[in-house]
Amino acid sequence: MATSRRLVAGSRNRNEFVVINADDSGPHKSAQDSTRQICQICGDDIEILVEENESFIACNECAFPVCRTCYEYERREGTQACPQCKTRYKRHKGSPRVEGDEEEDGDDDLENEFNFGNFDLKDTQSLHLSNFEQQHSLGQSSVSVVGISNPNVQNSSSNKLFLTYGEEVDGISPDHHALIIPSFVGFEGQIIPIDTSGVSSIQCRAICPNKDISVYGYGTVAWKHRLDEWKRKQIDDSQQVQHDSGDGGGFEQENAELPLSNEGRQPLSRKLPIASSKINPYRIIILLRLAILGFFFHYRLLNPVPDAYGLWLTSVICEIWFAISWILDQFPKWCPIERETYLDRLSLRYEKEGKLSELAGIDIFVSTVDPMKEPPLITANTVLSILAVDYPVDKVSCYVSDDGAAMLTFEALSETSEFAKKWVPFCKKFNIEPRAPEWYFAQKIDYLKDKVHPHFVRERRAMKREYEEFKVRVNALVSMAQKVPDEGWTMQDGTPWPGNDIRDHPGMIQVVFLGHNGVLDEEGNSLPRLVYVSREKRPGYNHHKKAGAMNALVRVSAVISNAPYILNVDCDHYINNREALREAMCFLMDPISGKKVCYVQFPQRFDGIDRHDRYSNRNVVFFDINMKGLDGIQGPIYVGTGCVFRRKALYGFDAPAKEKPPGKTCNCWPKWCFLCCGSKRKNQKSNHKQEDEKKKKKKKKKVKQREASTQVHALEKFEGLRGQENESSFLVPREKLEKKFGQSPVFVASTLQENGGNFRGVGFASCLSEAMHVISCGYEDKTEWGKEVGWIYGSVTEDILTGFKMHCHGWRSVYCIPKRPAFKGSAPINLSDRLHQVLRWALGSVEIFLSKHCPVWYGYGGGLKWLERFSYINSVVYPWTSIPLIAYCSLPAICLLTGKFIVPEISSYASIVFMALFVSIAATSILEMRWGGVSIDDWWRNEQFWVIGGVSSHLFALFQGLLKVLAGIETNFTVTSKGGEDEEFAELYRFKWTSLLIPPLTLLILNIIGVIAGISNAITNGYESWGPLFGKLFFAFWVIMHLYPFLKGVMGKQDRVPTITVVWSILLSSVCSLLWVRVNPFTSKYDGPVLEVCGLDCN
Repeated sequence: MATSRRLVAGSRNRNEFVVINADDSGPHKSAQDSTRQICQICGDDIEILVEENESFIACNECAFPVCRTCYEYERREGTQACPQCKTRYKRHKGSPRVEGDEEEDGDDDLENEFNFGNFDLKDTQSLHLSNFEQQHSLGQSSVSVVGISNPNVQNSSSNKLFLTYGEEVDGISPDHHALIIPSFVGFEGQIIPIDTSGVSSIQCRAICPNKDISVYGYGTVAWKHRLDEWKRKQIDDSQQVQHDSGDGGGFEQENAELPLSNEGRQPLSRKLPIASSKINPYRIIILLRLAILGFFFHYRLLNPVPDAYGLWLTSVICEIWFAISWILDQFPKWCPIERETYLDRLSLRYEKEGKLSELAGIDIFVSTVDPMKEPPLITANTVLSILAVDYPVDKVSCYVSDDGAAMLTFEALSETSEFAKKWVPFCKKFNIEPRAPEWYFAQKIDYLKDKVHPHFVRERRAMKREYEEFKVRVNALVSMAQKVPDEGWTMQDGTPWPGNDIRDHPGMIQVVFLGHNGVLDEEGNSLPRLVYVSREKRPGYNHHKKAGAMNALVRVSAVISNAPYILNVDCDHYINNREALREAMCFLMDPISGKKVCYVQFPQRFDGIDRHDRYSNRNVVFFDINMKGLDGIQGPIYVGTGCVFRRKALYGFDAPAKEKPPGKTCNCWPKWCFLCCGSKRKNQKSNHKQEDEKKKKKKKKKVKQREASTQVHALEKFEGLRGQENESSFLVPREKLEKKFGQSPVFVASTLQENGGNFRGVGFASCLSEAMHVISCGYEDKTEWGKEVGWIYGSVTEDILTGFKMHCHGWRSVYCIPKRPAFKGSAPINLSDRLHQVLRWALGSVEIFLSKHCPVWYGYGGGLKWLERFSYINSVVYPWTSIPLIAYCSLPAICLLTGKFIVPEISSYASIVFMALFVSIAATSILEMRWGGVSIDDWWRNEQFWVIGGVSSHLFALFQGLLKVLAGIETNFTVTSKGGEDEEFAELYRFKWTSLLIPPLTLLILNIIGVIAGISNAITNGYESWGPLFGKLFFAFWVIMHLYPFLKGVMGKQDRVPTITVVWSILLSSVCSLLWVRVNPFTSKYDGPVLEVCGLDCN
């Protein structure tokens, strides 16, 4: 395989760091060539002192790397302290003295001690210019990282904006400066002469006190507009702080003081409650059903069956368990809601005309493992849909995690990046949907609808041809990868592929696909960043499967781009709605209620499923009923894909605290509460004191921030610098942060940035070195990764655990259902694959139930609401339902074979209770389908597969989970195949034998034999036996109807029956026949003649 890209591979633990030039046969760059000591402020190399023969060290306490120019600048214009440890800088030999320096012993340095002549304003401007260029560079970062705080070094008077803002105002030229630059400039109260020869290019004009200040720009119309705009921003910020203290979970706060005249200031989303005509009858039926259940169990417990006591007791235990499961599933759906977003308001607020977009950045994670089970073409379509998304390109970064270290994936991604240069401009030019080419060209619709561009047809045909050629190239790579050479794969320059051993290989990062070094598409526009990542793997380490790969991506993305939000999708889930990211931002960036939202979950929608959805792959009941119900409580659970996270929530931080309402004495009692009257006045005084202290602190902080920039004309620049420093950086010890997040100073510093952002002053090579460090296999040792930070370990269903931990920290989530599905993926339509998928989900739930994170006993005292806890309990206990479900499905056949029943003779009271229960169950389901918008077919398929999965996958998951937790026997993680077939739905009819088919097949045959035996018995015994038979037959047919899709799947295509099915059927039928002969229910038991005492004396 050939490639024209570069790959960075290495291992921090083994001190390996190599840049592989796949298209060059020259030597490789070693770590020594790319790890020069550079200044962490300006990015320049640090000078080597001749006398000491070592690098210049500005701070003797922490050795924070700063060049001499920045060191002297900081002592003159800044805080005179080290940006990292805050220790005051001491004067070094060769540097001028400033006020506050201590008297020094030793040799005098009179030549340089008072020499300020070498301080040139032009040098200072060039320094800031280089910082500005680095801040806007795609390949490098833009914020100081090493240390806990981010020093502000742009307070120099030499970097002030021109008063005219580059425009001609009232005769003042754009390049004229209205400030007076005297020959003596004061530093810390000293009057020091400086050399101004370097600023001759700036034409200085003194302000005449006799003239109106508007002549110099102050007071002009343009300046007045700028000042008004700055004041408006201040008002918006203060209002945002007021609203941030509210409950982010409700989305119903209405503040009368918020000016709503401007469309851009209104809420970005709103909650749409279900109509009362739909939800109120639903709630009434739930309460009635609960009461009927009480009467039902009262009758069942007080009326046992003496001649079938075992059957009766088994049925009652099963029914009690089903009732508990129903309560756990039903009541979280008590307050279902829907949501509506306003994308136009989002644009008005954050995308103002003539200004750079203020939308937050998003890092998108795509995870893949085995390219043979997850075809590279599917992954390529997902990546292409991400690169073409409707979002500012400089705000999007796509990270592809190849946890199998496959060269096939790397090569396919290289081909994808080249094709993206043609596909992305085509998508944005004609606004096509979806933006995954495979599914776009496969649409069976009129693609000319609403298209008015005269060249659309011609360019579409050309693009389709380009895509077909792209498919051929990718398919050729797949074909070539089928046979691995004995010596392993090699790059074009002869370098062995680092991932030839998938269990022992260094970490690999490819950062120069797109979004770097000015890579543009065919239209000359920028493209989002595309990064290939394969974390290091070594024997003896637990890599934690998908959860570990996702945590590695979290750290890598924080070092490279550090966007405040993260979207994760599976490799087969492409973006179907180009505005999906904007939909999520309407909740996460809402200034009123967005601060408490940890993630926005989108429903899963699927392509390639048969029309009848035989095995309930769409899972419509869960996504359109259960998740809407959870959204009305604390938010939906995380389902593993199609979810946009707040990075801060993934780091394990608590949600913003909810402050007490000002008019109440406590959070739980109203204002007139007599229990708190005694302390009301005292509480009010303490509250006023606390508010006054907060106001004073805020005022001091603002004054301190404004000291560096006193001129009015720098207000806009001050706004850009506000918010960069995080208060937590001064409150949390560095050792505690490193113990929590690991030993990477760059990553630790990134966790303290509230709004994300790149790092200024970190060279590209250093950035790559840190990226390699954070994906090393031993980085997470003795940290809280997987315990409190990132994706949580301990279960193959890491999604449930991760969302559960966030909700326990007080966060809430949001369920977003756009009119056009945001994401679409593929689902296994084959019966065996579907059962294995359900097995994996159920196994994860069993692992959580047997762990310390079980929601039955974990998370009390946190922010988890009770109904939300009910939902999480239901999500981990449902595999245990398999035992009572199998027992209950076996009862009809046993009753038909033995002639006994679980219920005694039914009285009129019992008949009424049973009929009321059946009616309430039907009414609840009908009303759920009504407000959830679910069809009866989807509901019935869901009921059927609940029984099929319950008696097969859930049972096996229960035993595997017990073996894993109690005996330590590990189970292999099986990746579901996502490949397609040439024939439509060919996979649906393919029969794959698995042991999961044994329990449902046994139940099916057993109930069919029971029905035959019962009818035969009724025919033999006459008319009187038909009455009791109807209840048993109804019970048996209930089981058979639920297992009917399983029967169709086992039968395969209509023209043939799999041999294994015939064998199992004959075997089970023989066993049941032998049991039948042994039981012999049709023949009355004969114990010999009946001997009675006749009363006669025979003697």
